[in-house]
Amino acid sequence: MDIPTKAQQDRAEALRTELNQYAYAYYVKDQPAVEDYVYDQLYTELVDLETQCPQLVTEDSPTQRVGGVILPGFEKVTHDIPLYSLNDVFDKEEIIAFDARVQKALGRPVDYVCELKIDGLSISLKYENGRFVRGATRGDGSVGENITENLKTVKSIPLVLKEAISLEVRGECYMPKASFLKLNAQREEDGLEVFANPRNAAAGSLRQLDTRIAAQRNLSTFLYTLADFGPIEAHDQFAALHELDQLGFRTNHERRVCHSIEEVWAYIEEFHEKRSQLPYEIDGVVIKVNQFEDQDQLGFTVKAPRWAAAYKFPPEEAETVVETIEWTVGRTGVVTPTAVMTPVRVAGTTVSRASLHNVDFIQMKDIRLNDAVIIYKAGDIIPEVSKVLVDKRSADSQPYPMPTHCPICDSELIHLDEEVALRCINPKCPAQIKEGLSHFVSRNAMNIDGLGPRVLAQMFDKGLINDAAGLYFLTEEQLLTLDKIKEKSAANLLQSIQASKNNSVERLIFGLGIRHVGAKAAKILAEHFGDLRSLQKAEEAEIIALESIGTTIAESVVTYFANHEVHELLDEFENGGVNFNYHGIRQADLSAVESPFKDKTVVLTGKLTHFTRDEAKEKIETLGGKVTGSVSKKTDIVVAGEDAGSKLTKAQNLGVTVWEEAQMVAAIEGSQVNET
Repeated sequence: MDIPTKAQQDRAEALRTELNQYAYAYYVKDQPAVEDYVYDQLYTELVDLETQCPQLVTEDSPTQRVGGVILPGFEKVTHDIPLYSLNDVFDKEEIIAFDARVQKALGRPVDYVCELKIDGLSISLKYENGRFVRGATRGDGSVGENITENLKTVKSIPLVLKEAISLEVRGECYMPKASFLKLNAQREEDGLEVFANPRNAAAGSLRQLDTRIAAQRNLSTFLYTLADFGPIEAHDQFAALHELDQLGFRTNHERRVCHSIEEVWAYIEEFHEKRSQLPYEIDGVVIKVNQFEDQDQLGFTVKAPRWAAAYKFPPEEAETVVETIEWTVGRTGVVTPTAVMTPVRVAGTTVSRASLHNVDFIQMKDIRLNDAVIIYKAGDIIPEVSKVLVDKRSADSQPYPMPTHCPICDSELIHLDEEVALRCINPKCPAQIKEGLSHFVSRNAMNIDGLGPRVLAQMFDKGLINDAAGLYFLTEEQLLTLDKIKEKSAANLLQSIQASKNNSVERLIFGLGIRHVGAKAAKILAEHFGDLRSLQKAEEAEIIALESIGTTIAESVVTYFANHEVHELLDEFENGGVNFNYHGIRQADLSAVESPFKDKTVVLTGKLTHFTRDEAKEKIETLGGKVTGSVSKKTDIVVAGEDAGSKLTKAQNLGVTVWEEAQMVAAIEGSQVNET
């Protein structure tokens, strides 16, 4: 183990400070200060330093947010200051009555602070001398659970404050809507039970004993109050939230001071309309007396403060009827039921379909054909069946018969252990193959233009292809047998297919549709192993050793390549001339790259004629550059094609170097990787 030099200590400290500042700008202020690749390079440098000299690792290092600790359980935490619940109010009359009680107790009107009621999990964070020492759930208000290690993985929670002070803050940990959708889509594909809403997803993530899982869930926070103020001297709620901002916490900036109860109601109505547009879920508005002196005078009941109330939005629900249930088969074989219902408006849109997720969901809610049901939008996005109106069910209603065979290929369905989904395991199932073909040609996979689902379905149904490898043996004569495909379209398709043969192998790996292997994992695997045949022979231990690749992915990769049919498929690809090699530059070899793009941020704008936009991007990134979509002071080069617009103007105004497309082409062709 190397002893760190003074220079290494200073560099590690500088990197920690810089990375934490960038993380604060990105996760707390929502204002990225640098491009992602700049952060990634600095982060990699810090990881290398800490690996070489483990003594350099500190609790506030951003490398400690990735999780990795397996907790034996959650110890109980007694809150020094209880986390009180709030009294709920449900209409304007109850809000007016709350205001009347406040005015009667104080003998005068007051200002209120209105804040959005975030639908997440209440948390309490304790800091000593500016360092995060403990995080806990609310529990019953007096006793919660110690979830410190999981909360350390939430990037919006500062591990070190901007001032070395001791205090305790409370807030809400939540899952953004986009993360919720992505998580549920992945769980559904994996045959796992989905989360009912973002709140349940956040709570389930924070109560994982494997902290790596919490780290992957992309949670965030809004802090809203101080339990133990420490040296903070704010005299009102609005000022206290500003103090939290200054210390490095993330607070919700939709808050507002209201000078009357009519202004409070106007705020409630405004955000009732806006709630579906927010990137996080809210279920109401919290109303607090602003001045702390007034709060102290009003005091508490046994359970709740007299100076605050929580207005709960009425549920966005509607009644409809389940007319039928359709079953679809995904590319991994999961069979998913969808309720087809009488159209009804919910939360501003007309809804006629709702996912029923899996057979367990149908059985748990006892959903039957012709049932009257209440539906809502989970996370204000996804139509869900809330409950069945059993009292409206006809006397001759029968439980829904669960399918035993695949609706497409008629193979027997199975219910795998630890899965809630029915799964078709027939590798020749047409639905799986068609879905797999669409994935294979998609933009992040082999990126074959012109091959949409309808064209692929025709090819498969006509027997022109039986699998993805069959695309590389198609002829113009065969393509011309497809509906609406003429000579020019056929030529374009063949050109796109031919071009895809030269893709770097990570696109092929992703396109194969190996369970749990996304585009990022495919790139990591391709870069490490160098070619597909080496990955095919890799052992589980070697794959697990790679950064960001866990046991689940490793097992899935090894299992996939152990299949004899996969061996035949790879042989087909190889015979069709598809590239099996990684074209990118490995991190270890970047020093050997000689290119004007190396370590540069490039923006492409206008119409390119020599390369497609994606081709140019891939070539520049292969040569050590980073291609982004917007121009800023951090941009090094803007490549302006034909009809370049506002990005070119902005680059000129900022003094950013502008190249014509010919200069970019010359730079790409003139770059090289020196042999070592």
